[in-house]
Amino acid sequence: MFIPILRQGSEGTSRDTRVLHAVTGAPLGTLHEAPAVVNRLAVKAMRTAPDTPPGEIAAVLAQAGRLFARATLGGQTPEEYFRLQALASGVPIAVARRTAERLAEECGLLADVTEEQRPAGTGPGRPARWARRGSVLAVVAPSNHPGTHIAWLQAIALGYGVAVRPGARDPITPLRLARALLEAGLHAGRLSLLPGSHAAADALVAAADLALVYGSEATVARMRGNDRVLVRGPGRSKILVDVPLDDDILDYLVAEIADDGGVRCTNATAIFTSGDQQALADALAERLAALPLLPVTDPGAELPARPVKEARALRSALVAAAQGAADVAERHYAGDPTPVIDGDAAVLRPAVMWVDRSDHPGLRTELPFPCVWVAPWRAGEGLGPLDDSLALTLLTENDVLVAEALDAPTVRTVIHGKVTGWWADPYLPHDGYLGQFLREARGFAVSTKRTAE
Repeated sequence: MFIPILRQGSEGTSRDTRVLHAVTGAPLGTLHEAPAVVNRLAVKAMRTAPDTPPGEIAAVLAQAGRLFARATLGGQTPEEYFRLQALASGVPIAVARRTAERLAEECGLLADVTEEQRPAGTGPGRPARWARRGSVLAVVAPSNHPGTHIAWLQAIALGYGVAVRPGARDPITPLRLARALLEAGLHAGRLSLLPGSHAAADALVAAADLALVYGSEATVARMRGNDRVLVRGPGRSKILVDVPLDDDILDYLVAEIADDGGVRCTNATAIFTSGDQQALADALAERLAALPLLPVTDPGAELPARPVKEARALRSALVAAAQGAADVAERHYAGDPTPVIDGDAAVLRPAVMWVDRSDHPGLRTELPFPCVWVAPWRAGEGLGPLDDSLALTLLTENDVLVAEALDAPTVRTVIHGKVTGWWADPYLPHDGYLGQFLREARGFAVSTKRTAE
């Protein structure tokens, strides 16, 4: 497979290359990487690209979504994309299939989705205009889930040129998306795909007007305070179970923990309960341990995989974070929570960590597989242990707690009750609206004389 640099509509090569490997260890292709100087030149050229009228961009995006899901692009069929994406990322193949259909639908809604983000006081006849803060957005993308790329499509809908530095494990999804956009009629100068090193990514962020950066806790700390950079880091999504436990709730919890392989930032990583903590942990462990052990390219696969060395390093990191806490799921695994089943690929079996207090340091640990911490919660603790959550699901009748969560600045999304698939709602803010970052309200006053004219 040839994975190029893409600048001004042209796919090119570089002297800097590396082999992209599958999680099985097999080589998938050659990835060409853009050095820092190329990134700076690409952004400079993008500033002169003509804008696409809003009416036209809506049609381009809708067509791009359909092409991404159904067309052969660059000689690659959808089925071949699904297979390669699963092998490269280690995420079950069904995730790429579902994401393609979701993208096809959401691309047709992007004009309406972004218009809904417009402040009420802007627009014709109002005292303000909703204006872009710049012209080029840099995106330092992740590899955890192909659906993360839907976010930067909103930037195109809002009039930006976008320069994407793909994640190290999945340059395949943004390449297919770029090809779909260009074939659909996006002006070639409005899009760049620039694989590269961390240093090259930093140069891209520095060159662009604004940047959307996905990263670890260290990345968040490094970028904090820079109003040109929107950082999306660990989700630490949590669920409170403050109602009697039954099979429906257990099914809901398992889905929130493990759907899409447990790799989304919106998958639950901590569950707090006011009830029988041991019973909850044991029930979750039994259900999660029953998820099948299959290669990621199998249609029935539900768990992610990594090269065996990486998989075992992740388990070691979990043991360190646990500080003696038990994984109650591990007793179902005959001593091997990372079995090798396909070449060098090891399946990451779920972990259910039982901790005895609501402030255990392990509760801040987020790993790229179904790994959940089960902790006690008492009403007197209030929101405290539940804070700092990208998404907080409250299974409770305590309306005061729900109101407190809605008022907390570090809880980005509140879900009250069992709402399935909430994370796929294109109108629901992920971590605030992207439009809040990419545009701003600017005052606009017109003299009465000019109005009369």
